[in-house]
Amino acid sequence: MRPPSQFTEDFAAEAEEQDPRMGAMMICTRLAGRAIIRVVGRCNEAIENSNLDLSNCQLMRVPDAVYHLMRHTELKTCDLSENDITKITPKFTTNFSLITDLNLSHNQMAKLPDEIASMANLERLDISFNTFVSLPSAIFKIPRLQELNASNNHIVDVDSEDIEEAPSLMKLDLTRNPLTARCHDLLCRINKIEVLLTQREREDWEDLTI
Repeated sequence: MRPPSQFTEDFAAEAEEQDPRMGAMMICTRLAGRAIIRVVGRCNEAIENSNLDLSNCQLMRVPDAVYHLMRHTELKTCDLSENDITKITPKFTTNFSLITDLNLSHNQMAKLPDEIASMANLERLDISFNTFVSLPSAIFKIPRLQELNASNNHIVDVDSEDIEEAPSLMKLDLTRNPLTARCHDLLCRINKIEVLLTQREREDWEDLTI
């Protein structure tokens, strides 16, 4: 007797002979099913260790089912990296308000909700490898945030006053962002916290002497 996986592949091949779209639809359904099983499995693990790892789960958003499964668990960390998430909602910040470490890297985010400032225990935030063109001011209002990784985005300007007024920030990584010359110079003058920057290449016109 053929194993279930082989049976599914043979059935998909037969369906594709009748309608080319059917085989592709079955493959997509199977992949989606695997992703759901992976998410549920990782939620069950988080119930045991309080660390929710939903990285590389083909997510475009945080499913409502995750909030339901985690409703009685006080999470310490949450990893949503390596997905296709475009945004997190205020519901996320409300349900996971106690986490200390949040990894949102390698997604498609360009903004964060203002409610992220209410995550009173958050100490480390990673938003690297996304599509931010600016840093949301709400980030700098997170009371215990110590480390922010915003490298590899499309950020051109940052309010240096927001950075200096952040209550607990100690390290900010802005490497590999297309910062303007003025912004880069202002950030270089900050002494209160450690700001990591990619060395700026001088423009041709800056080398001209008058």
